[in-house]
Amino acid sequence: MTQAPTPTADTVRRLVRSLTDEHAAGGGGPDVRPVTAGGEHSTWWVGTRHVLRLALSREDALRQRRELRLRDLVRPYLPVAVPAGVAHGEWAPGLTYTLDTRIPGGSAEEHDVSAVGEADLAGLLTGLRAVPAPRAETIGVPRVAPRSLEALRRMAVAAAERLAAADEFDPVRLHQLTSPGAAQLAAQAGGAVLVHHDLKGEHLVVSADGRVRGVLDWTDAALADPAEDIAGLVLAVGSGAAVRAATLAGYGARPCLRGLWLARCDTVVRLTDRLEGRDDSPLPLLRTQLGRAWEPIMLERVTDLKEDDQDA
Repeated sequence: MTQAPTPTADTVRRLVRSLTDEHAAGGGGPDVRPVTAGGEHSTWWVGTRHVLRLALSREDALRQRRELRLRDLVRPYLPVAVPAGVAHGEWAPGLTYTLDTRIPGGSAEEHDVSAVGEADLAGLLTGLRAVPAPRAETIGVPRVAPRSLEALRRMAVAAAERLAAADEFDPVRLHQLTSPGAAQLAAQAGGAVLVHHDLKGEHLVVSADGRVRGVLDWTDAALADPAEDIAGLVLAVGSGAAVRAATLAGYGARPCLRGLWLARCDTVVRLTDRLEGRDDSPLPLLRTQLGRAWEPIMLERVTDLKEDDQDA
């Protein structure tokens, strides 16, 4: 197998120079610098107005091509912006790039989401559910089976004991989710919708006044369990804001609580993996996400769920 080339600032600068005349008057070419957050696609700031993402594998290239079609599909359904492409093509044989207009704002790790911003998130969830599944499948969006909350709960229980030994977490907190409770929160058959599937804080563009202005990186989108996006919002903006947004979007108690507990179990497992050397995510971020996920909310009464509970 041929080793994929490693992009450098010179590589990026030459590519951008061939695509746009931005900064042409200043003979040094465009100002380029790597984006520190994420990096799965080798992401670079280009001047102040554009973002360049380079696929580093054939699989990434396939996902990036699909993302371009998906962004056009979802844009009319969403109240927030998705990146608009300026140019796309191949930067190396078989490896794609997309040059996008930058959406103004910071990330959800930099700005708190306001009450109006929660309404923006509700509109995002509502819009994703409205996207016709057959159209998404036509452009190659995969179907992903829902995760077993019970299997994840068992992993989290074991991980929590190890976190307790490191004085990072009280494992008693996981006793709120029993095995029968996890079974009660199983994903409902036929409930798959289009989900972003990676709604972490760095992919939410938030303005200084707390409005959610855009959503980035659609390469992991799938027809899947909507609780996965609720779980992503729990990690990005906290339990209370995420559940309020999901409720505004018309989701009932079952998917909201399922998303909450997916996020809680995930944070315990991921922090354990990081402390034991199986994950290289920033430790402060994982601890922050743990705190957000374990914020108490009024909805936490798993045993009160009724079998006929359905989404609005």
